[in-house]
Amino acid sequence: MGETLQTLGIQWPKLIAQAINFAIVLFVLWKWAYRPALAMFELRRERIAEGLANADKIKAELARTEAQRQEVLTQANTQASRMVEEAREAANRLRQQETQKAVAAAEQILAKAREAAAQDHARMMAELKREVGRLVVQTTAAVTGKILTPEDQRRLAEETARQVSA
Repeated sequence: MGETLQTLGIQWPKLIAQAINFAIVLFVLWKWAYRPALAMFELRRERIAEGLANADKIKAELARTEAQRQEVLTQANTQASRMVEEAREAANRLRQQETQKAVAAAEQILAKAREAAAQDHARMMAELKREVGRLVVQTTAAVTGKILTPEDQRRLAEETARQVSA
């Protein structure tokens, strides 16, 4: 086997020296390169895991916030609907009040108009009675051909007024 190794160009002292050199380089690399790199990889893995956990927390928080937003929107819609309904009711009440005021005003106008018509009627009836009484007195004086005394005129006017009133 020694000849085979020699044919291949392998010499034992150099091979052992190279193996020791390789072990020293491996130890140095492991101590100052691989271990810090592995520590950095471990730290990065932890940060990634932490980021994923935070992402899950953020997703949960986002879902909770969305649920709260929906609840607030639902409450706002409910409140807006209630306010619209209250406004409609207030408008109906106001419309009814204004209608009642208008009806009351119309009734007052009608009452005043009836009162004015009654006063005009009474005044016209009084004028009619006087005029009819005057005409009766005038006609009686013309028919009888005599001049009526103030007492006769008054009596005829009263009698005519009673007959017209009845």
